[in-house]
Amino acid sequence: MSNQGEHSKRKLFTDFEGAFEGRLARVIPVAANYTSEWSGSAARYDCRIKIRYNKELMAQLEEGMLLAVKNFRGQSKKAAKEGIERYTVMVISKVWPLHYGLGGVSDSHYFPLQMEIIEQSVPDWSTDDQATMMVHMTAIPINYDLVIDKKGEIAFKKGFSYPLVGEKAYVIDMETVDLIYNDKVKKAIGFLKKTSVADPKKDPRVGVLRMFMESEQEVPIYVDLAKLVRYHFGVFSFTGGGKSNLLSNLFRRILYHDKDTKLVIFDISCEYPFLLSDVFMDPKIPSVIVLEDEAKTSDHFARSIVKPRDFEEDDKANEILKQIHGIKDKVTFYNRPLTQVPTYGSLLQEMRGIRTDSSSRPTYVQAMDAIMDFVASFIEKAGKSEHDEIDDDFIDPLDSTARQAMETFQVHDKSAVFAWATTRSTLKGVLARAQKAKRSGVTIKDLMKKLSGPERVVCISIADPDTLRDLVIKLTSAALRYRKRSFEIKPQILFVFDEAQEFIPSNASGHLGQCSAAVERLLRQGRKYGLGGAIATQRIAYLNTNIMQQLHTFFVGTLPRPYDRTVVSSSFQIDLSILDKTLEFPPGSWLMSSYIATGLDSVPVFVKADNSEDVLKEHIESVVRKTG
Repeated sequence: MSNQGEHSKRKLFTDFEGAFEGRLARVIPVAANYTSEWSGSAARYDCRIKIRYNKELMAQLEEGMLLAVKNFRGQSKKAAKEGIERYTVMVISKVWPLHYGLGGVSDSHYFPLQMEIIEQSVPDWSTDDQATMMVHMTAIPINYDLVIDKKGEIAFKKGFSYPLVGEKAYVIDMETVDLIYNDKVKKAIGFLKKTSVADPKKDPRVGVLRMFMESEQEVPIYVDLAKLVRYHFGVFSFTGGGKSNLLSNLFRRILYHDKDTKLVIFDISCEYPFLLSDVFMDPKIPSVIVLEDEAKTSDHFARSIVKPRDFEEDDKANEILKQIHGIKDKVTFYNRPLTQVPTYGSLLQEMRGIRTDSSSRPTYVQAMDAIMDFVASFIEKAGKSEHDEIDDDFIDPLDSTARQAMETFQVHDKSAVFAWATTRSTLKGVLARAQKAKRSGVTIKDLMKKLSGPERVVCISIADPDTLRDLVIKLTSAALRYRKRSFEIKPQILFVFDEAQEFIPSNASGHLGQCSAAVERLLRQGRKYGLGGAIATQRIAYLNTNIMQQLHTFFVGTLPRPYDRTVVSSSFQIDLSILDKTLEFPPGSWLMSSYIATGLDSVPVFVKADNSEDVLKEHIESVVRKTG
């Protein structure tokens, strides 16, 4: 090894002050399992590293750390000519110590002898006796090579290179890990500060890496916020795992550090008015909260909002919500019309039913086809969608067309078809009754206007799933249709579906199926028009898999059910041995990976997210100080 090579190692790798000395012992090819759609993906190779025992080392080694081992590409003539070194990069998946004496204990041995040997091994762990103890480690290649040129500059090349069995294994140090994950991303988002803090207004970081946890220093982790929004992301964890906490933190980073992004939150749990209370009180961020029913008093509003456990009995938290209610035009409610105005789609569905009932009469079928052709033509010419409500300009031509069809195809005047077709003018009465209804609150048209208005956050906190699904269908369709016509991609709009199983279940039908189809259409087409989606749920296995395939970034917390983990593994090509590590995670810790928004594409990393509740506590205290 050249002096230059040794110098580069000292800068890029750490041996934990001489405690780490390990070598690659085996590389085991792993056969892919294609026996089931949900069998989960597996890494192509399982690498085994053996390390000299050191008691301090066992306290510092963490799953998720990155290793580097020299590979065969670094042995080539080209590499020698250019003076470069190449290392296969891998992520630690398991670490465990072995004791030589304990390895010889068998269940068939005399019981007192077993207990004696086990008891005598305890003092050994507090020594550094490398004659009787060793550390074993498994690691999975991440399909990147670390390349060091003759000047000591580093680069990462995508692709797998077979490592040299028997070569030294090196732990990549904190500074290099920071460079790997954050350098490219920080340049993309224009954040070039060297120091990092948890304050979302000052720093767009997601959190810190769950490696080197015993060190006094932290390695922050950043994502490209614009790509995170535009190419969709998902958050998956069991109830209580911190999904809403993580989402609210991500929302703050997006709002404070990506000025061209708006949020539309479909909040079926009615928790985001409090989780984002600091945002709703910020005069620099125009926002609105839409409730299911009118909150006539501030007390009513405070009681209707769900708060985290630590804030449920906090009078200060209720006071914050009361102040939000007092801000002019901040809190409103959805004015769902008492008289339901038909949409073009519901009218077509009604006509299809009549056509089916008249299938034994060919002329009746032809008459209905003529009317349906008119409706489809009107929708296209007027630039409407099937989800739009009909209007006055449509009713007279519909009535005229329907009556003409009855005459042309000689439909009997005593038939149900004739009765339906000659009463279309009554739809004017439906429109009139709807227009006379109470006009306070916001209608669906008002909400559609807010998508292109000044509001940066539209939080729709409605507990009734049917009402919320109806809004999902109409708002996502309106946003797509408008962007397609206007050819605009800014501002970006992120549609958030918390408790996603209520909106995009698999194999859904009826109104729920329409909602799932609308979200799928948004995620399939939206990124071309600056429309993104965020999906959060505790049961990923119940979701529409076509939608899951559209997500480019994901955060996985603890998923106790093996089936859910295999779905994640299959959908996002993450090895199950890596996913199993999430079972040990406390709330707030995540496995994060992205095809496009992180420094290394498709490389999983363990993250400890910043705590949103810390921001809320600080905000509440600052408001109390000002008003006290």
